[in-house]
Amino acid sequence: MMNIPLLDLKAQYLSIKTEIDQAVLAVLDSGKYILGPEMKALEKEIAAYCGTSEAIAVGNGTDALTLTLKAMGIGPGDEVITTPFTFFASAETIALTGAVPVFTDIDPLTLNMDLNKLEDKITSRTRAIIPVHIFGQMVDVERVMEIAARHGIQVIEDAAQAIGAEYKGKKAGSLGHAGTFSFFPTKNLGAYGDAGMIVTNDEHLAAELRMLRFHGCQVKYYHEKIGYNSRLDEIQAAILRVKFRYLEQWNEVRREKAAFYDQLLQGLSLTLPGRDKLAKQVYHLYVLRSPGRDDIIGHLAAAGVATGIYYPLPLHLQRAFRDLGYQEGDFPVAEQACREAFAIPCYPELSNSQLEAIAGLLRTFMNK
Repeated sequence: MMNIPLLDLKAQYLSIKTEIDQAVLAVLDSGKYILGPEMKALEKEIAAYCGTSEAIAVGNGTDALTLTLKAMGIGPGDEVITTPFTFFASAETIALTGAVPVFTDIDPLTLNMDLNKLEDKITSRTRAIIPVHIFGQMVDVERVMEIAARHGIQVIEDAAQAIGAEYKGKKAGSLGHAGTFSFFPTKNLGAYGDAGMIVTNDEHLAAELRMLRFHGCQVKYYHEKIGYNSRLDEIQAAILRVKFRYLEQWNEVRREKAAFYDQLLQGLSLTLPGRDKLAKQVYHLYVLRSPGRDDIIGHLAAAGVATGIYYPLPLHLQRAFRDLGYQEGDFPVAEQACREAFAIPCYPELSNSQLEAIAGLLRTFMNK
């Protein structure tokens, strides 16, 4: 029996253990743990990488969205459009500001927001759009920006799963008015705890975000606004700086693994990950689709191969959002994706023989 997890964070750590350990010990020796040099250096590195002038480190990816919405002045009475096929935080953060999440259906190929349906959702109360780069494949943000410009609204890229992804050669996070990242441990660039980042070219917005993340003050003990406590600590920043040096390499290996899967799974009655040809994927997850999903993942589990369901229930049908009045059938593409989609292991530490074994299990099951 195999034992292949959906993601092996220990294997990743062991591959760079010496560098990680040295970075953590250096922080402990420094005595500087909050808003220190490691965080500031990481901000500069991420901004340069994304091609933005500003990067603001925060406590996690959820805070990155919440603070950005607040810094943009979005609150009660406002509407923000996003996708129902994403992690809960994409819409939860809208509700936390007092604004109303408005959903639009997804594209059946990429599972990203269907931009052909986006403009129909805009009303006089719409203040922002949050396109989500699901599973590491970017939305056409240039098109989103064109739509937003016609209506005078803001665009926040939810790039939590997409650091390093590109669209027409431009990095995730760099095209909207702001972009947000999660460095949750399972992400392509993951901390060993919670961590997040916001990138933008808007200096005023960046200054507002830096104030909000530190209890609404620019000068200690003098508070201009009601803010938050959302600061990326030095240990996590140091860990991320080590791992960041490997990000491009790791993303390239993910693409190679995904291409190998494509080859191995060709011809099976499975829907392989759909791609926008103008996008450069980073394969945060390699997601297949099948009406027989539950039987397939049971077959893989019996052989010791872990899978993940992303996502079992779309956001518009979540109990927490029942007051919004959505019903089953409102977004049929998203609902079908939630019935069919599942991820199989696809990360740099997997060997090709393991990929062949997983594909073999799928082939055996699908051909029986």
